Amino acid sequence: MPHCERIWGLALSVVNGESASHPTLIGSVQRALRLLEAVGAHPGGAPAKQLARETGLPLPTTYHLLRTLTHEGYLHREQGVFVLGAAAEAIGRAGAGRRQRAQISEALAVAGRELSAAVYFAVYREGEVEVVAVTDDPERPPVEEWVDFRTTAHAHAMGQCLLAQLDEASRKEHLARYPVQSITPFSVRTEDDLLHRLDTVRRGQVAYERQEYALGTVCAAIPIQVGAASAALAISLPADELHRLRSVTDRLRRMAEATLTTLAFSISI
Repeated sequence: MPHCERIWGLALSVVNGESASHPTLIGSVQRALRLLEAVGAHPGGAPAKQLARETGLPLPTTYHLLRTLTHEGYLHREQGVFVLGAAAEAIGRAGAGRRQRAQISEALAVAGRELSAAVYFAVYREGEVEVVAVTDDPERPPVEEWVDFRTTAHAHAMGQCLLAQLDEASRKEHLARYPVQSITPFSVRTEDDLLHRLDTVRRGQVAYERQEYALGTVCAAIPIQVGAASAALAISLPADELHRLRSVTDRLRRMAEATLTTLAFSISI
């Protein structure tokens, strides 16, 4: 019976125009995508007749698809020509963002291998700590996020580095939502202790943290300039390599000044 059911399923797929190796393609979708590509090739826009010629589509079909794409926000008509609309631009930005994240992940991987450390890039965006990228090297694994990084900024180096960059009102609002709490026996205990720590971070332009978020791990983070956004590069090491922390952090700063800041800026905006 199972064999018969499989044969019957294959027969149905053939009747419906499908096969295991050749799935059904929706022609109207293909034509719409060809039109979007044609419009994208003309930054200043193109009229319907030109787009029909370039795509090889009949003019009535072209008009129909252009009206539909304009209604859905993928195209916009202005002064008789069609340009990409907000919906198409949003897709483009998403794709560009993924490529940029891949670039900075690759840059962090290179830095991690050179420093023999796990490396992180984080930003403070819309009231939250956002870890944009982190190395994934089994030889130097990153800290396991056992408590949400967003709610424990006071306890880890990159969070302290980001909080130190905020204005007083933004920092106060953040701590009202995420109060200081002990994560490990080494964590800061009170908000006053944290604020004193952040003053030190601002003066030294570096945050050092020893087993405050994760036992057995020491971390450091440096602020980086990315326009108006608060951002940080961080490293983590096993606690028994505490003696390396300052030298590795200094090397990270030099690498950031040379290459990483440009990539980070493209991600954060």
